[in-house]
Amino acid sequence: MKVAIIGVTGYSGVELIRILLQHPKVEIVSIHSHSQNGQGIDDYLPHLKQLLSLPLEPIDPVKIMAQTELVFFATPSGISKEIATAFVEADFPVIDLSGDFRLKADGQYEKWYKNSSAPPDFLQTAHYGLADFYRKPTSKLIANPGCYATGTLVSLAPLVQKKIIEPTSIIVDAKSGLSGAGKNLSESSHFVNSNENMTLYKMNSHQHIPEIMQQLQKWNAEVPAIQFSTSLIPVTRGIFITSYARSSQKMTQEDVWHLYQDFYQEKYFVRIQEQESYPNLRQIIGSNFCDIGVAYNEVTNIITVVTVLDNLVKGAAGQAVQNLNHLAGWDEKTGLEMIPIYP
Repeated sequence: MKVAIIGVTGYSGVELIRILLQHPKVEIVSIHSHSQNGQGIDDYLPHLKQLLSLPLEPIDPVKIMAQTELVFFATPSGISKEIATAFVEADFPVIDLSGDFRLKADGQYEKWYKNSSAPPDFLQTAHYGLADFYRKPTSKLIANPGCYATGTLVSLAPLVQKKIIEPTSIIVDAKSGLSGAGKNLSESSHFVNSNENMTLYKMNSHQHIPEIMQQLQKWNAEVPAIQFSTSLIPVTRGIFITSYARSSQKMTQEDVWHLYQDFYQEKYFVRIQEQESYPNLRQIIGSNFCDIGVAYNEVTNIITVVTVLDNLVKGAAGQAVQNLNHLAGWDEKTGLEMIPIYP
């Protein structure tokens, strides 16, 4: 399949290049950027020398559709909803890594992203591509989930779908490496503030909250809300999520472990740790795996779920390629069996 990447110079776009260059069924035909047109990608990103030498081109939908079979949008939120219109109207396959097509309900995008939304019919048509939970998309417009949303939903799915927790008891404490903040420098991502530090940000206001709730309520309408906090930690890649919920029934540590083991046994990219073992970031960096460890406190009835994933792979480009594989009818592992980088 011949593909184009729009927004190729951002972290997610660069990660798409790394993954797609190893994909046996994909050829990157054109790459596009708002800010760096005219030069070769290997001049802009020297680590790509002898690997990819395509020029950075302006965004011309007609030309892109004539040359390729699918386009990835790795642009910041607020951009793809404008540029993708021509592709969507032509029923051309689009996988969007921004948040522009994720939220279905009226007014949600405006509230959480502080911007006007994509056309309502596009939002209703878009397939929410939580890739481990489906095999065939319902649309050629795929809204790739956010990184925090991916980790949180994978963490909570067994508890919410099986209805074994009190619906009002969910608390999620999520921490991300600095690449999750994107390339634009901010006060919180400045080296002198982020190094040897941890900063909580967007308390009760992170834009992934409505996306998480939209899917949780699809699984179980009794979940009214979650308590969700996000922090920056001084690592380049990785998300570390600790989720808590109170069981609605008496369980044991072994019960909870078997629940997760059985639920995810057919989902290749979700790996459940052995009992009383909990994952760390190092074991998933550079890979499309999401690793989970679970605990149960028999005194408090609290279930704790510890989840790690690479925000640029499973939380962005890797899941986008997993969605591509589903759309094309290929084995979902194709091009994604990268070994985590260790140490």
